[in-house]
Amino acid sequence: MSETPVVPEQRSYSGLFLALLAVAVLAAIAGLAWSYHLSGRVTNAEAQLSQAQQRNEKLAAALDETNARLKVTTETLGQRLGLTQKQLESKVDTAQELLRRQEADTKRLESAQAATDQHVSTVSSDVSTVKTDVGGVKTDLTQTKTELKTAESQLQSMKGDMGVQSGLIATNHNELEILKHKGDRNYYEFTLTKGQKKPVSTVSLELKKADVKHSRYTLEVYADDKQIEKKDRGLNEPVQFYTGKDNLLYELVVNSVDKNTVKGYIATPKSAPVPVSTSGQ
Repeated sequence: MSETPVVPEQRSYSGLFLALLAVAVLAAIAGLAWSYHLSGRVTNAEAQLSQAQQRNEKLAAALDETNARLKVTTETLGQRLGLTQKQLESKVDTAQELLRRQEADTKRLESAQAATDQHVSTVSSDVSTVKTDVGGVKTDLTQTKTELKTAESQLQSMKGDMGVQSGLIATNHNELEILKHKGDRNYYEFTLTKGQKKPVSTVSLELKKADVKHSRYTLEVYADDKQIEKKDRGLNEPVQFYTGKDNLLYELVVNSVDKNTVKGYIATPKSAPVPVSTSGQ
């Protein structure tokens, strides 16, 4: 019995070759298609680049033309003004310098204005402080006036040793200052030592006796070439006497009696003569 050749294996190799060939053909076709697509894009890009170059050339030409026109216009303006290009540039530089100076002046003015505003603000603050101080002074003055009125109301008025109603009597130095402030009469303070004659106002006084225990004293008044004795007078008692060509009423008040010493004051009318020397006040 004879053997038969195996045909199916040969057919298998032929089919594989055909498949590979088909793949290669398809790949070639795809490559050709892609190449054509790329070629088209490159062609399009080249066309756009060419158009851009043309536009740039047109813009460059327009810029050159504009520069030329500007140069001609500048030269024409310079000729009309009788200026050269260099002089025109100098004028431009001068104008710019003036602008810079103006800006600098404006800044200095603004700085000065700010300083002025600050100064005005400080002055306004000082004025407010002064107003506050003035208000405080007014308050103190009002309070002082009230205290003076209160003190005046506490001062006494009584008849003197001559039976004449006296003015207000001060019993100490502070009350005497209140009477001086009123200005109704002239006041002269004194301190007398026993045995010494002392000028006070337009008269002279001499202490003869001081009784500390009973707060009493005796003194002599020398006025108009006359000697008037005021004997055994009391503390804060108004002692009265007349003097001068107009026969004016003087009042003498002793506020303090010590051993061989008394202190007090003399009150005279506002129309009374003023002493040449006020020693002993």
